[in-house]
Amino acid sequence: MAAKHPGVVYGRRVAIVDGLRTPFVKSGTAFKDLTTLDLASAVVKELLQRSDVEGGQVDQVIYGAVIADVEGPNIAREVVLAGDFPQTVDAFSVSRACATSTQAVVSGVQSILLGNADIVIAGGADSLSKPPIMYSDRFVDVLMDANAARDIGGKVKAFSALRPKDLAPQPPAIAERSTGLTMGGSGEIMAKENGITREAQDEFALRSHQKAVAAWENGIFDDEVMPFPVGPSFKTTVSRDNIPRADSTMESLAKLRPVFDRKYGTITAGNSSPLTDGASAVVLMEEKTAERLGLVPRAFIRSWAFTALDPNWQLLMGPSFATPKALERAQLTLDDIDVIDMHEAFSAQILSNTQAFASAEWAKRWLGKDEAIGEIPDEKFNLYGGSISIGHPFGATGARQIMTMANELARRDGGTALVTQCAAGGLGAAVVLER
Repeated sequence: MAAKHPGVVYGRRVAIVDGLRTPFVKSGTAFKDLTTLDLASAVVKELLQRSDVEGGQVDQVIYGAVIADVEGPNIAREVVLAGDFPQTVDAFSVSRACATSTQAVVSGVQSILLGNADIVIAGGADSLSKPPIMYSDRFVDVLMDANAARDIGGKVKAFSALRPKDLAPQPPAIAERSTGLTMGGSGEIMAKENGITREAQDEFALRSHQKAVAAWENGIFDDEVMPFPVGPSFKTTVSRDNIPRADSTMESLAKLRPVFDRKYGTITAGNSSPLTDGASAVVLMEEKTAERLGLVPRAFIRSWAFTALDPNWQLLMGPSFATPKALERAQLTLDDIDVIDMHEAFSAQILSNTQAFASAEWAKRWLGKDEAIGEIPDEKFNLYGGSISIGHPFGATGARQIMTMANELARRDGGTALVTQCAAGGLGAAVVLER
């Protein structure tokens, strides 16, 4: 029976049976010569080999990228055509900014519950090393005029109208189209409005790096991250994220200058998520399908919620709106959740949201509720670091979080997990997992 509510599962359960990601690396480094499709197709190929699921058993591939390739905008279909799948495997792409692969996972769950698929591969990727570069509107107009010209003279005349400034390339904007503010600029507004100090932001960033370094040392990511051969003749293998810093200190973080508000700001490169290259994917199937194939689920999707708010306000407060909806649909409170993983766009965003979670005044004003969502104990929160220390390839982060929390529930052999993200455009996403 399909779900009665758009964000909660009744009766049947959809399982996460496996997941994988590439190492997440700072843009312009180890993966600088790879496209988003290169990363995506590699991780999906490797995931199929590891999960004992054959390409011919997969009914759908649902995938996304935030920075779309103009030559292959339906990246999901390109992943199928480049991978170990029959060409008859259905595929479609999704986009929800930093929650893109969360949307891919939820769309996969919905497809399975509706009976449209038995097995779905879902995930996302982005390469910020190789973004599509555009040209000015004026240059495009001249190219179109030249293309339409009937002779050489007409083409020369069209190009003669160009000026040097028209040739300047335009990389993809990381600013809100509606407000003109970068995400970091919006983060600065949140830090000021919510009283988030520079010291608190740096302290959180330091803990994120310490947790990520410890996670690698303790083998948490060993089975989640694939070795990735790069370079001439593929002689070099990237096996780990290159962003976590074991040598990070409060003193070194304090020396960094603000990036978005150079005079009065508190957000620096050290307490922000860096531009990152990487890809992730998970295998989804209904519980009975997993039983029939002899596959052991890591965790199940219990509920989900997506929300939106005015980007002119506090752009990155999405987790504080999506979380209570997902919890209500799961018939749980925050106290019932064993582990919580929130996307770390900026320390200021994280601390603004955790402050809102714990505030009854905030809940009453913005959620119409008498009680706060709940205070998040540190021992439950972002156990293994997050986007500040691990990295944030926009389209890959949601599936990375879901996979890590599913594996955590498997290690504990039970429990519940909350995964949540803010996203550009004032969007929010939350998913509740159970085992």
